[in-house]
Amino acid sequence: MIEKKMLDFLLGDVKNRCAIALVGGSDLEKISEQMGGMSVIKQFDYVFGENGLVALRKGEEIGRQNIQSFMGETKLQQFINFALKYLSDIVLPVKRGTFIEFRTGLINVCPVGRSCNQAERDQFAQFDAEHKIREQFVDTLERTFPDLGLTYSIGGQISFDVYPHGWDKTFCLKYLDHFDEIYFFGDKTDKGGNDHEIFNHPKTRGHKVTGPDDTKEQLLELFGVSNL
Repeated sequence: MIEKKMLDFLLGDVKNRCAIALVGGSDLEKISEQMGGMSVIKQFDYVFGENGLVALRKGEEIGRQNIQSFMGETKLQQFINFALKYLSDIVLPVKRGTFIEFRTGLINVCPVGRSCNQAERDQFAQFDAEHKIREQFVDTLERTFPDLGLTYSIGGQISFDVYPHGWDKTFCLKYLDHFDEIYFFGDKTDKGGNDHEIFNHPKTRGHKVTGPDDTKEQLLELFGVSNL
């Protein structure tokens, strides 16, 4: 969950200078949980859940897309069935529940299971860094389903997202056409990361950050102040 001092900085000093938006691969429920509740979410000018496939402006929904209608049930089940079979053959330090999470605009695949606790999450992240579990999984899926028109994006500690081409975080930009300048801050900006496309998009000025403190420092530099 976001720390209060960072939230106060975003909704105070930053919002007083410019419009502010959140975009994430998680659904709105998860984003709300991470940010401290829907009452907090409503204070942002824009919130884009699932890479912008569910879009809010000042807490009101302004757009929604659905991966099921785009792909069709037959193709979805072919993909999900293969992924579950692949997951059954992986040996990890631990396995918990919810390996495939079906969201409005994407499929989230989690080898360790999203119901893992924080210690298990950290353990998998370390194991994955060494053994490239997610990278190998994505490579297999790309080779198995070359004609489904899917993009694979590894983000966070434990999972990766799967969505139709173009349904990455750049999807949210269509709601921001009226802004002359758009600054994006993210940490997964390398190729394969879920910030890569929007970080490199011609409509944005991308800033790679390492965490909340680095984000604040870069924002202060943009504002031309040393401290707030």
